Amino acid sequence: MSATTKIAVHSLSDLKNTTDDALPNYLHSLKFKQVHKQTDIRLALGYTAVIIAGALFYFDWKFGWEKSKPYTAPAVIAYFLLNTAFSYWLWFVESGTVYEGEGKTGKIRIATWTKKHIPVYECDVFFTPAPTESNPPQKIRIRTPFTRWFTADGYFIAKPFQQWLASEVPVIGAADPNNVVEEIGRGSETERVLNVTGNNAIDILEQLKASGAKAAPGSGRRRKA
Repeated sequence: MSATTKIAVHSLSDLKNTTDDALPNYLHSLKFKQVHKQTDIRLALGYTAVIIAGALFYFDWKFGWEKSKPYTAPAVIAYFLLNTAFSYWLWFVESGTVYEGEGKTGKIRIATWTKKHIPVYECDVFFTPAPTESNPPQKIRIRTPFTRWFTADGYFIAKPFQQWLASEVPVIGAADPNNVVEEIGRGSETERVLNVTGNNAIDILEQLKASGAKAAPGSGRRRKA
């Protein structure tokens, strides 16, 4: 989403969705190629379940209950199993994944989430530096307030978002060294971010109105999971 698109700064879903949308745009600009394998499997499970249900309905409507009766139980069982697999895949395999891709500097998968009423962007980043055949997979957890890249009026500013990612994630920083900022990840702001609770969430939300895109140094220090 461009900086000319305004969102409601008190809407946590808008803050997260706008930021999520900016992830593939930024990584594509760095020549990362998105991988849709997980999405394809999820769609295959969902569409197969729908096709089975639709086929059974059509068969019953066309030929009547007596002829469709022998197929009803197997179809219901298959539909149930496919929906169970779909739910498992969505919640435990994809688990919030918003981007998966590969570039010259390595492979990367990013899962994001927020906690209720807490305007902090949290990411689990799974990556394998190039050459991927000889390097082990790694995982880091990073987080920072949305105030780092949203203005007081609700406009998304891409530059600080890109600097944060490039400074925190090695394979992104290697692909975009010009956006690496050494100061990001230093200082004491990380402890304050990690201790955000429902009691002080309102204060942090007010920062979106008061401080715009400014964020204290160190609000996105990398933490190993």
